[in-house]
Amino acid sequence: MKILHTSDWHIGRTLYGRRRYDEHEAFLNWLADVIEAEEIDALLVCGDVFDNSTPSNRAQELYYRFLCRAASTGRSVVITAGNHDSPSFLNAPKELLKFLNIHVVGYAPGKPEQELIVLPGRNRGPAMIVCAVPYLRDHDLRTSEAGESTGDKERKIVEGIRSHYRLVCEAAERRRAELGKPVPIVAMGHLFAAGGQTVDGDGVRELYIGSLAQVGRDVFPDSLDYLALGHLHIPQRVSGSDRVRYSGSPLPIGFGESDQVKSVTLVDFSGAAPAVSMLPVPRFQELKTLRGDWGTLARKIGELKALDSRAWLEVVYEGSEIASSLRTKLDEAVAGTAMEILRVKNTRVMEKALGAENREESLDDLDVTDVFRRCLDAHEIPREQCVVLMEAYREILVSLQEADPQAE
Repeated sequence: MKILHTSDWHIGRTLYGRRRYDEHEAFLNWLADVIEAEEIDALLVCGDVFDNSTPSNRAQELYYRFLCRAASTGRSVVITAGNHDSPSFLNAPKELLKFLNIHVVGYAPGKPEQELIVLPGRNRGPAMIVCAVPYLRDHDLRTSEAGESTGDKERKIVEGIRSHYRLVCEAAERRRAELGKPVPIVAMGHLFAAGGQTVDGDGVRELYIGSLAQVGRDVFPDSLDYLALGHLHIPQRVSGSDRVRYSGSPLPIGFGESDQVKSVTLVDFSGAAPAVSMLPVPRFQELKTLRGDWGTLARKIGELKALDSRAWLEVVYEGSEIASSLRTKLDEAVAGTAMEILRVKNTRVMEKALGAENREESLDDLDVTDVFRRCLDAHEIPREQCVVLMEAYREILVSLQEADPQAE
């Protein structure tokens, strides 16, 4: 069995107002080609298929077109929901998709056995058991009690995740015993593992109340032959293990990820132990961050012009002098090229000295938690009250993120 592990497609994502459907279409076409060229037996998609719970018609078209092509090859596909996805939206066509050998798990169904999927090998016999665990929402993991502290809530969440994986993996071991052959057990997940790397602006949301509720490697049973994770956008191992990995997002979600080598993960179970390798994803749209004073910026833009670059640009002005009409000068510098400036950030030293730095700051520079924290500061809320209010705020935020507008 050869599986391809991917996650965090975020179909429908925009970047400073620029739609990215062409990039996603190019990636999905590339992925379909890889599945055929590498003779992949199963594709695992570990959450955040879409960027929001109400994907546009174009986003849905790209998704179903890819699934149609994948189904035509006879390969297996397993898709689990992430925290950005609508569980009911993903689940709606699951019975139909099952006939195409495409398995979808949008939410924890209640019984561990219902998250197990036995995948066929090339001889059509059972060759792998997949524990298709979706993003586990707060109500899947704990019951609320009056007077709980944030620490109590977080401990319940971690123990809930531990218990869920233990029960599903025990069910997988029982199923393997019934099959009477030593097929590998692979689990999927969408969560934040302790020590995981992130970058600014990657859009990784808080998952649970109080904090990211990061879970340690010890949460997952040792019986797993491979653990395919989603949520973090940087491809990485967990606790140094090749068998516990994030595939990372296939496209750079923002300029903070523009220098990353994006990839999907190939896991080959031909030998006694799985062989893991990374397949780099081509860059379908170049993103560049240019920094410096005006002379440096003009030179860098000139160098990109000479290369006929089609890059989308983030420009960070770091000169000590006040640059008048900065945006106009930048637009003139890229006129007649295929380059586009999506964002300009001015960090002028002089303006900082005058206390006017926030004039150049926009909501694009802040997340919702930053805004709430600044409101507390602006109203001079006492520190002890801020702690309580931040806890209540995060609980409301998680509830809103987990609300499913597609649910009846």
